[in-house]
Amino acid sequence: MQQAPREHLAAGLLDDEQFRHACTNRDMGTVFRLLNHRGFSTRLIAELAGITQGRLYDYMNGRRRVEKLAIFEQIADGFRIPGHMLGLATRPWEPRVHTAKGMSPPQVADDDDLAAMTTFRDADRASGGGRLYAAVVRHLSNTVARRLVDANNEPQVFAAAGAFAEMAGWMAHDSGRDELAERHFARALTLAQAAGDSLLSANIAASSSHLALQRGDPAGAAHWAHIGLDAVSRGPSAPSLTARLHAMKARAAAVADQPATASRALDRAHHDLGKQQTAAHPWVSPFDMASLASETALAMRDMGKYDDAVKHAEQAIRLCEKGRARSLALSRITLVTAHAYRADMDAVVQFGRDLLSTDPSLSSVRVANHMADLRRRLVEYQSYLPMRDFLAHLDDFARTRSLLLADLMPPRGEGSPT
Repeated sequence: MQQAPREHLAAGLLDDEQFRHACTNRDMGTVFRLLNHRGFSTRLIAELAGITQGRLYDYMNGRRRVEKLAIFEQIADGFRIPGHMLGLATRPWEPRVHTAKGMSPPQVADDDDLAAMTTFRDADRASGGGRLYAAVVRHLSNTVARRLVDANNEPQVFAAAGAFAEMAGWMAHDSGRDELAERHFARALTLAQAAGDSLLSANIAASSSHLALQRGDPAGAAHWAHIGLDAVSRGPSAPSLTARLHAMKARAAAVADQPATASRALDRAHHDLGKQQTAAHPWVSPFDMASLASETALAMRDMGKYDDAVKHAEQAIRLCEKGRARSLALSRITLVTAHAYRADMDAVVQFGRDLLSTDPSLSSVRVANHMADLRRRLVEYQSYLPMRDFLAHLDDFARTRSLLLADLMPPRGEGSPT
């Protein structure tokens, strides 16, 4: 029986040591008991495993063991357990990252493509992706995609197309159009696979992990982080990319209330980013200490460690390079939000003033949505006079932004929830 996507069913268990050990040993009795302890009824477990409840009880009580390959496959597919965890081939629903054994990703890139990518990245960091989306799609369609049909093309053409498709996804996400972003990321991954570029594939998986998290799907975010880490292990050393993937794994675990997993992943991210960096891959997004500090602050916030969230948000702001207006704004929002969780309203007002210095022309619907979230969180404190004055200024700022971003706001019902 074909099931709808069920990535959420095993959320919180894919990184559980007991669960992983049981999967490795194909101890389905323990797997079923752990699922049952997570609140899944025996009826649902039996249905998804394709067995009767009586047979399920035999497995859970240790009277029988699963031996048929078909049942292992049904369990993997029903609960979205990656095939490798049960000693199976990659399942049909798993995003596939194909790289020939021992093959290094093509890192030669057309100079014009690289120049265009650099220009788009710099403009995106400075002014947001909202007004760049059309230009990126136009470059992808008119300059890159038409070369894909050339019988003499090289693999790097597919890599370039994948990189620009991924960038279009980020521009769509920054415009609040997350469903469109998801489609771009899916196409980007297909192109990266066609190029045999494992590092670009891993980079796209990291982007998909971020998007899943923004859409309220921590299990999907964790899944994509695992896909990316598997892909990056097949290519040349890429410590910054590995660090980014571990950071996304930590973010997903923090939201899923798995603090131990989140802390271990953050430790790995900091460790990997501290390694000597190899030559930059032409299509892999930069990930530096400011980026890691920003992701760490968010993970700490979601784990309820608000003092640590403040510390890392301040570090992200301090390390943020000139010209990264969106990153600076997002880190300032994280800082103010962490102070709000700490119920330090004086700090909220103090650092909120810095947030109001954000260039109102920054074309990022994502930033506008996060500011709206912050406003909703602070309204309960408006009886405090300094807070009431700050909210009035924030409202004035939001109105100005709404007018400037009116043509970018997605239609009602499209994009991510705010």
